[in-house]
Amino acid sequence: MRSELETLAGRVILAGFDGTALPDALRRDIKAGAAGGLVLFRRNVESVAQVHELLCEARTTAPKGRAPITALDQEGGRVIRIREPLAVLPPMRQFGQHNCPRATERAGTLVGKELRALGFTTNFAPVLDIDTHPASPVIGDRAFSGEVSGVITHGLAFARGLKMGGVHPVAKHFPGHGDAAVDSHVSLPVVAHDAQRLHNVELAPFAAWAQCNGGALMTAHVRYPALDAHHPATTSHAILTQLLRQQLGFSGALFSDDLEMGAMTSLGGAAQLAVRILEAGVDGLLICRDLALRERVIEQLARAADDDKRFLARLEEAAAHLAPMSVPPGEDVDFSFIGSDVHRHMKATLMAECGAGED
Repeated sequence: MRSELETLAGRVILAGFDGTALPDALRRDIKAGAAGGLVLFRRNVESVAQVHELLCEARTTAPKGRAPITALDQEGGRVIRIREPLAVLPPMRQFGQHNCPRATERAGTLVGKELRALGFTTNFAPVLDIDTHPASPVIGDRAFSGEVSGVITHGLAFARGLKMGGVHPVAKHFPGHGDAAVDSHVSLPVVAHDAQRLHNVELAPFAAWAQCNGGALMTAHVRYPALDAHHPATTSHAILTQLLRQQLGFSGALFSDDLEMGAMTSLGGAAQLAVRILEAGVDGLLICRDLALRERVIEQLARAADDDKRFLARLEEAAAHLAPMSVPPGEDVDFSFIGSDVHRHMKATLMAECGAGED
């Protein structure tokens, strides 16, 4: 039986898991309103019908008003968690090169409709990183462009489409991962540009996102010494609160990237860093596989909230920021949309327009 503080702590964590069915521990927490969300990967996908059933179970198991956020990374190109019969979009670079914002928006709408039909509330896209490093092992063709204007134009267009399709966009990776030469899945990258360069280039798409109330954001596990000499973005109050919220005016929900990535484990890991990450300004913690780690983080957060009223208030604020993300925008899309004549026509038209063939 969860305590009130453990329940609150669970509500700020989005969990991944192995297998194609809800683990018992997650099901119990969803039923108790103690699970912030689920993050699905290819390993969780057997078929679209199975995904739909899993997400329906998660939604109907939860108490009223406490449904979990249901999310994935469905970008296009090499980052697609669910393939056919969903649209297998080309890399976002291809949309930037095609340079038709209406087509990019239509791509977002198609993806949004597909995900909404399956039961997702949230897509961890678009990528607002700029492709400025030719040897980047992480971003590359996931970015719309190597130019600020192209990333802003097409990133905002794709996000508009996602909302019209019926899911919340989460842009990433603030404050910019495009010039990192190291893969943050493995170790902690450093982007050593001065503050003026960062504001003019890396930060510019995120500033535009904040100004137009684009939606939620995800942090980068990257160090930016010109912005914070001591902490990577995910643990930096200077970057996430002072810069992002106070200077840029961002008011949406803020998610970490996966806390099981090498960049975070090299600093001590999620259980040791969770309190600092929440204090820095993150609202939703992603723990994308290890349910035992999720349990340790819940214990750490609950203990800190019990000891410190200011941290309790921050935890409550984070849960409040996340709550709207569990209610998808726009009109409902029935599962029957998948594979329908309308769906097939939308896919074929879009693929022809952007010059891509489906796998």
